[in-house]
Amino acid sequence: MKISMMREGLEISFSKDETKLTVVLKGRLDTSTSPELEMEMIPMLRGVTELTMELAELEFITSAGLRVLLQAVQIMKAQGEMTVMNPNSEVREVFDITGFSGILTIKPEIEAD
Repeated sequence: MKISMMREGLEISFSKDETKLTVVLKGRLDTSTSPELEMEMIPMLRGVTELTMELAELEFITSAGLRVLLQAVQIMKAQGEMTVMNPNSEVREVFDITGFSGILTIKPEIEAD
């Protein structure tokens, strides 16, 4: 099953195959767009054991977006695993500053200098 939707500033694509869900985010995940992601994604997590969040084209994330990711982490901790893929340097910096780097599985991992 594949679903794509566009909200001002954010394109969300879902691809679900039995117990695997991939979510691709393009654009900005902020106060105006995070409710749409929450409303669509959280119910889809039922029965999912492997969640992949592809963030290569996510340009920006605010605390509202982080809250939705935290909800997904909490759900997936109880029923499987969640992996965040390819966040750009700006999004990765937000994860680092907020401590999310310590609770998210992020790939590829960046080697510390």
